[in-house]
Amino acid sequence: MTAEQDPVKLMKQQVGFAAADRVQSGMIVGLGTGSTTAYTIQALGDRIKSGQLKDIKGVPTSFQSEVLAKQYGVPLTTLDEIDRIDVAIDGADEVDPHLNLIKGGGAAHTREKVVDYLATQFIVVVDSSKIVDKLGSTFRVPIEVIPMALTPVMRAIEKLGGKPELRMGVKKAGPVITDQGNMVIDVKFDDIANPGEMEKTLNNIPGVLENGLFVDCTDLVLVGEIQDGKPVVREISK
Repeated sequence: MTAEQDPVKLMKQQVGFAAADRVQSGMIVGLGTGSTTAYTIQALGDRIKSGQLKDIKGVPTSFQSEVLAKQYGVPLTTLDEIDRIDVAIDGADEVDPHLNLIKGGGAAHTREKVVDYLATQFIVVVDSSKIVDKLGSTFRVPIEVIPMALTPVMRAIEKLGGKPELRMGVKKAGPVITDQGNMVIDVKFDDIANPGEMEKTLNNIPGVLENGLFVDCTDLVLVGEIQDGKPVVREISK
């Protein structure tokens, strides 16, 4: 089977392209991080080249999305230069029935949260495996921590009932380092009864920069699914 025929890859493409179709000329767009949003950035570049889209600017949430935007010809701007973000498009690691999220599988959740919360509309692109009944059921909560505070933060998380683990690099010796130069702790909680309260509690631990719980910020979820061997896109909104 070639990559083009791979139904999972096709599904991610469909969802990423469906999100890109919602961008209109003149918009400022938050560019998320990850494999599905990479297709969104690619599709935006294609629409700009064909003349369908004009005068859009992207705000990248990571080094990865910045590199992809440059590769596909999507003009970039910064938060210093703009007064709004019309739409942000990003992936998620888990989506619950209230459209709350866990994000941070790519260790970009701090910058993603800044951009996604600023957006007038926040669109999440996922495949159906990311839809869960309760946050924390399949994915740990990523927490970005400044290096000097690593040990006290891990102790504080254990007191909250979490099991913290320092995220280590793949094909790299030592821990994962974020775009901000910090470390990531992945925390398993047996139960996240109130994601909003947990988000605040974790962020109040001195040394924590940001965590991967995204509460009450999602407007629309585009879910890619395989039906009868073909990719389809389903919408969930509040």
